[in-house]
Amino acid sequence: MTELPSTQSSPVREIVLDADGVPLSGLLAEPLHGPPRAVVVALHGGGMRAGYFDSRARPGLSLLRLGAELGYTVLALDRPGYGRSAARMPAGQLLADQSVTLHTALAEFARHHPLGAGYFLVAHSNGGKLALAAAADEGGESLLGLDISGLGLAYAVDLPQLPGAHARGEWRRHWGALRLYPPGAFQQGRALVAPVPPLEGAELPRWPKLYPRIAARVRVPVRFTFAEQEQWWRHDDEALDALVGPLAAPTVTIARQPDAGHNISLGWAARTYHFRAVAFLEECLLARDAAVAVRAP
Repeated sequence: MTELPSTQSSPVREIVLDADGVPLSGLLAEPLHGPPRAVVVALHGGGMRAGYFDSRARPGLSLLRLGAELGYTVLALDRPGYGRSAARMPAGQLLADQSVTLHTALAEFARHHPLGAGYFLVAHSNGGKLALAAAADEGGESLLGLDISGLGLAYAVDLPQLPGAHARGEWRRHWGALRLYPPGAFQQGRALVAPVPPLEGAELPRWPKLYPRIAARVRVPVRFTFAEQEQWWRHDDEALDALVGPLAAPTVTIARQPDAGHNISLGWAARTYHFRAVAFLEECLLARDAAVAVRAP
């Protein structure tokens, strides 16, 4: 594991985790005072990087900075095939293998950092698929819950329109109306863009078939958020019933984020959404503490 020191002006620093020989790069922000209450692990979507969760377009939009201010460690990772791992595995990994790599990386992180109550996954788009797969494959980590944005079950486009290794997809579907983003967001976004690894792109059409088997093994609370201008996924009542139905989670929450496009964490709505994600984490902590209290003699 490698960490670069943070500066006085920024609590966010770079980190590289060793996942059994696979270097997973990312960003780390820790509370300034005392140990963390929990660790928020942020997983970016397809064609992006970990910096998606550290918007610098305006103060207050970064999940990493907000989480650290509220007493949490926030670890935003470049998923396999992105960042430092791209040289090692230019084709990326299929979803099942990404889950194994993520669990290995989090075990490495836990050897060097306090976890507080455990891990809580905040994930966007294709990162949400990994969050669900990781929850289904939980290997002993204390996983508190999942907060997922920009992910559904039924695509709102025909399969040839999906973004992949050789196609970015329709630009407008990633963003929605330009008014939803602060000046500078698109310039920053260009620095975060990365090619979708071929294996990840090839697996996109299979998601509706993969999901039911994964969902049936997810046993932690889940919250899905759909942006007002979400255009990649159907989020009508029928589609949401199909999304929620297979989940074995104790609770499933569906939320709507007004004044937002697919890339919520890069828009004006980022701070609102991040506060709501942390509030859901607080609910998961409360439910866990209440359950312990009931079991106590």
